[in-house]
Amino acid sequence: MFQGCYTALVTPMKDNEEREINYDALHKIIDFQAAAGVSGVLAMGTTGESPTLNWEEHSRVIEKTREFSRSRFTVIAGTGSNCTEESIRSTRHAAECGVGSILLVEPYYNGPSSIEIRREYIEPIATAFPALEIIPYVIPGRTGTQLLPEDLAILAENYKNINAVKEASGDIGNMRRTRHCSGQKIRILSGDDDMTFAMMTDAEIDACGAISVMSNITPGPIQQMTEAILEGDTEKGRRWYKALEPLLGIVTVKTMEESPWGARMCKARNPLPVKTLMNLLGMPVGIPRRPLGKMTHKGIEIVRNAALTVQNNNPEILKPIAEAFNVDIEERLNDTEMLEKLCY
Repeated sequence: MFQGCYTALVTPMKDNEEREINYDALHKIIDFQAAAGVSGVLAMGTTGESPTLNWEEHSRVIEKTREFSRSRFTVIAGTGSNCTEESIRSTRHAAECGVGSILLVEPYYNGPSSIEIRREYIEPIATAFPALEIIPYVIPGRTGTQLLPEDLAILAENYKNINAVKEASGDIGNMRRTRHCSGQKIRILSGDDDMTFAMMTDAEIDACGAISVMSNITPGPIQQMTEAILEGDTEKGRRWYKALEPLLGIVTVKTMEESPWGARMCKARNPLPVKTLMNLLGMPVGIPRRPLGKMTHKGIEIVRNAALTVQNNNPEILKPIAEAFNVDIEERLNDTEMLEKLCY
């Protein structure tokens, strides 16, 4: 039964030109998650930079995440692709590693219809791996396509191993439609940190938790927020949400940047802001692989100010990082040399 906080893990990289995967750092951040009491982690979601890892690396990260977890929480493997056969091969490897749940992102770029997503992608995988829990991942803003609530409801009706969805459409109406079509057969997990509280407290959505990006940094508080709401203590959940709110709004950071031809929008998208903040706070995860890179000066100031607000108002939220990684949070947030290294 999926509920609570599942951290969509970043993939730590070494500070070399190839940005090789740093498995020692991966072990440390998994231990950090376990100590916080999260319900689980997701390996190789898009937060883990799955598009820029080759399939050998992809499989090894899933394998090592399962190994490092030591059965302390649920491990979900991101095995989705825009090629069904690739996804089947990745899912088979995840099953052989002992992972019991997989996340299937909608097939990006080639843009199949909702019916095709159901019939040519999710159904073949659900049929081939009946012992695995299959979690469809709805995120049309990244994929250019969408599994619609009606087709999700058909999947839930016909497959016992499809019981949850990661909902990142950003569309409250779509979420309510999902609940209307599927009833209680589908557990809705928020895929947008800044919408988790609203999704869990809206009776027409009735979300049961989140697959969270910002819980890479604040796993304990997000787990406690979701638990409070599930236990019926909405006010306690609201207090956690208000304390976390500055951070929940920086999963994507938008700034206007000057050029010789005038200003243009710069959108620093996940996982760039969260990785930047993790590095700033002393969690050694490296910068993303190209074509992602670094934030602008304006962007990193937004990230830094959000962290400073939380540190000033609720220092207990970032205290576990200081203890786990042996760092001084305030010192690092005011380290101008570090800020310069992390931005263009």
